[in-house]
Amino acid sequence: MKLWSIIAIGVYLLILLTIGYYSYKKTSNLSDYMIGGRGLGPLVTALSAGASDMSGWMLMGLPGAVYLTGISNIWIGIGLTVGAYFNYLLLAPRFRVYTEIANDSMTIPDYLENRFKDKSNILRLVSGIVILVFFILYVSSGLVAGGKLFVDTYKLTYTMGVVVTLSVVVLYTYYGGFLAVSLTDFFQGTLMFVCLITVPVVAYMNIGVDSGTFVNKVKAIDPKLFDIFRGTSIASIISLLAWGLGYFGQPHIIVRFMAIKSAKELKSARRIGIGWMAIGLLGAVVSGIIGLVYFTEHNTPLSDPETVFLRLGDILFHPFITGIILSAVLAAIMSTISSQLLVCSSSITKDFYLAFFNKEASEKQQMVIGKLAVLVVAAFATVLAYLPNKTILDIVGQAWAGFGSSFGPVLLLSLYWKRMTKWGALSGMIVGGITVLLWIVLGLSSFLYEMIPGFSLSLLSVIIVSLLTKKPDSDVSNQFNKMENILTDMK
Repeated sequence: MKLWSIIAIGVYLLILLTIGYYSYKKTSNLSDYMIGGRGLGPLVTALSAGASDMSGWMLMGLPGAVYLTGISNIWIGIGLTVGAYFNYLLLAPRFRVYTEIANDSMTIPDYLENRFKDKSNILRLVSGIVILVFFILYVSSGLVAGGKLFVDTYKLTYTMGVVVTLSVVVLYTYYGGFLAVSLTDFFQGTLMFVCLITVPVVAYMNIGVDSGTFVNKVKAIDPKLFDIFRGTSIASIISLLAWGLGYFGQPHIIVRFMAIKSAKELKSARRIGIGWMAIGLLGAVVSGIIGLVYFTEHNTPLSDPETVFLRLGDILFHPFITGIILSAVLAAIMSTISSQLLVCSSSITKDFYLAFFNKEASEKQQMVIGKLAVLVVAAFATVLAYLPNKTILDIVGQAWAGFGSSFGPVLLLSLYWKRMTKWGALSGMIVGGITVLLWIVLGLSSFLYEMIPGFSLSLLSVIIVSLLTKKPDSDVSNQFNKMENILTDMK
C-alpha cells in the first residue's frame, strides 16, 4: 500500500469520525438517536438508504459474480431495482404516516405493537428476535467484506481487517446515532456512485478498443458471457428476480422512511434513489466484464474474483485516487454495517429493555442501553464472520431473505388491509422466518431462493390466520382510517 493511498483512506476515515462528532453534538434525545428526529431531506434519505442497502455486495460481490459467469447475474440487479421502486411507491408513504400516528413508533416492533394495539407484547418480542437473528448474520457479511478488503490492500491479516472495519463503524454509530449513520451514508453513497462510474470508464479506455472489438474480446474469452440466460432456468431467474421482494422487509432501509421530514418528499427521494441505484448497479456489472477482459489480456487471472473492482482501482490510478476508490469499497461496507447496528441497538433498547425489563426507563437510560447494544451486536457478528466457506453474496442473500419473508408480507398487508389481525401478523413473521431458516438448513437454496417459499407462505399465513381470528377492534380500524385520510389529503 503506497503512502498516498494510505493518506486518502486516512482522510476518508477522519471525515467519518468528524461527522460522528458533529452528530453527537446534535443528538439530544432518544428520537434524535434512533430516527434523527424525523428530519431527513429527500437527498439524504435516498442516498443513505441506497448506501446502507447495497453493502459490500455492490462493489465486491456483484462484480465478482459477473467476472466469473457473465451478465446472467444482472437478473439480481433487475429484481432489486424494481423491488426498490415499488418499496418507495407502495410502502414508504403509508409507513411514514402510520408510524407517526401510531404513537410515534421508532422501530418496526414498535409499529406492529401500536398498529394492532397489542398489549401482550408478543408482536414486539417476536419481531425483535427476528431483527436480532438476521441482522447479526447480516452484519457479519459486512465484516467478511471488510476483512477481505484489508487483506487485499493493506496485506493485513483477516482478523486485523475485521477489527479495523468494526472499530471505525462502532465509534461513529455509538456516539452519533441515526444522524451520524445517515450523514455518513450520504457521504459514502456519493463516493460509491462516483467510483462506480469512474472505474469502469477508465478501465475501458485503458483497454483502448471500440465497442465492437471489446465485445469480440469478451466472446473470445467465453462466448456465453453476454448470454443473459447462461446457466439459468426458469427457477433460477425467478430466484434472482425475487431478491426485489426483500425490500419490503428490510429494517435498515425502511427506517429511512420513518425519518424523512414528510411523506410528500418521498417522491423526490424515490427518483434520486432509483437513479442512483440503477446507474450504480450498471457500473458494478460493467466493472466485472471489463475486469475480466483486462486481467485476461495481461495474463493475471484473479484468485479471488470478488476483488476485481479493487484490483482495477489499484492498477489504473494514481495512488491517491486508488485510496479514494478503496475508500468507496470501504464506504459500501461501513454504511451497511452502521445502519444495521443502529437498528439492532434501537430494537434491543425499545423492544426488549424498555418493554420487558424497565418500563420506566428514562431517555438517558435508554440511550446508554442503546450504545451498549451496539457493542454487543458487533461482538456476536464478529464471531460469525469467521464461519468458513461463505461468500459475501451467500451471507447477504440469507439475511435478506430472512427479513423479506418475515416482515415484507406483514408490513405490506398491515398498511393496506384493515381486516388484518395481530395473530395474522404474528403467524406471518414466524412462518416466514422459520421457512427461510429450514430452507437454508435443508440445502434447498440451490434449487430455489429461500425468499420465494418464505415470502409466499408468510403472505398466505397472514391472510388465512387473520380471516380465522376476531376482527380488529374499532380503535384499530379508526387509526387505519386516519392514516388513509391523511394520505388522501396529501394528494
